Amino acid sequence: MSEQLKKLTGKFGFEPVAQHLVNDCDTTLFKELVESDSFLFDFVKQNVAERIGVQINENNYKNLIEFLKFYSPSYEDVIISALVKYADEDLTDLMLEKFEQGTDDEKTYCARFFGAVQDPLAHKFLIENAYAENDFLVQNCASSLALWKDEKSYNDALEKLKCSDEFEKLSAVKFLSAYGNKEALPEIFIAMRNSAMAENIAGEIPYIENLFELLDKYYEDALLTINFIINGLGEILPLSVVFDYELFEVFEKLINSHDESKSGIVLLNAREKFDILTENDEYLFDEDKNTKNEVQDIKRLLKSANNLEKYVNDELNENSPFVFTALDFATDLLKIRELLKSNNQTVILKTAEVLKKLGNLDENAKTIALLKVTDLNIKSIIRAL
Repeated sequence: MSEQLKKLTGKFGFEPVAQHLVNDCDTTLFKELVESDSFLFDFVKQNVAERIGVQINENNYKNLIEFLKFYSPSYEDVIISALVKYADEDLTDLMLEKFEQGTDDEKTYCARFFGAVQDPLAHKFLIENAYAENDFLVQNCASSLALWKDEKSYNDALEKLKCSDEFEKLSAVKFLSAYGNKEALPEIFIAMRNSAMAENIAGEIPYIENLFELLDKYYEDALLTINFIINGLGEILPLSVVFDYELFEVFEKLINSHDESKSGIVLLNAREKFDILTENDEYLFDEDKNTKNEVQDIKRLLKSANNLEKYVNDELNENSPFVFTALDFATDLLKIRELLKSNNQTVILKTAEVLKKLGNLDENAKTIALLKVTDLNIKSIIRAL
């Protein structure tokens, strides 16, 4: 870390450095600042953003254009709010040019800018970049289109939820998450239930509406969302999202009110997952102190939930969205074997795998399973078990 950056992010001597950064358009220092994002605490980045903001005025705001080459969500607000404040025809034309020809970083700032400065010429660029590979660019395009009240882009995303391509489906969910229309939730839940990337989709849902509100409005779908989030933690979803989703408080609510099998199964799954997260150094090794402490606190909380195993058999039903999770904890062989007669071939495969693990997959069980299975790949797997 350079001496200038130390001063800019420190408690003393930051004012002349912030002044120099803006007045002299020091892109080298700004680039170093952006590259330090992951190493700086949020309150430090907030302080730096405020220090930069104090120095911006009508005489130097154009220098910020050079900073657009280095995107950071930490400094986006202060940069874009200043550009919007001083926006004129020339600046808008320049931002349009960068939105059309610039790098992804520049386009990301531009997408945010045109959420406030709604120049009609920017609309096509918002649409063109709404499904880019850069998540920040997608978020800004979608949120700006929401500010424009662009219903066509919203409806197009709803249609994309129905496509068979899983990556297209997920890209639609990410767009809708940033667009922020809560009315899309029922269709997103349907997409999640029928997706091989359910954990990824579930991870986007709490950014549309928090889990407490979801539990009140869409109880079963909310529980299923939480269950997929649990499955994805540490592998698909970063552990830091325990704060975004308020998982400690969510689990506390479920523990205090769980009196039926669905919430019981979710808590059982959570208890096992947080045991795994805390017993394997690979999950927590690179996490910051706050995340490590929160994960440990959640583990202790989940230990206070007793007698969760009693709910397992109630969810050993092919019509339950929690049947796969219940099978992971099932021990009642007769109840498990009944699922070999299921009409759901994936459930039959999972059941056969569980019986194999429990040492109870005999030839009779395989025969029963194969009677209902038409998928050749699933047949081959069952025969090989």
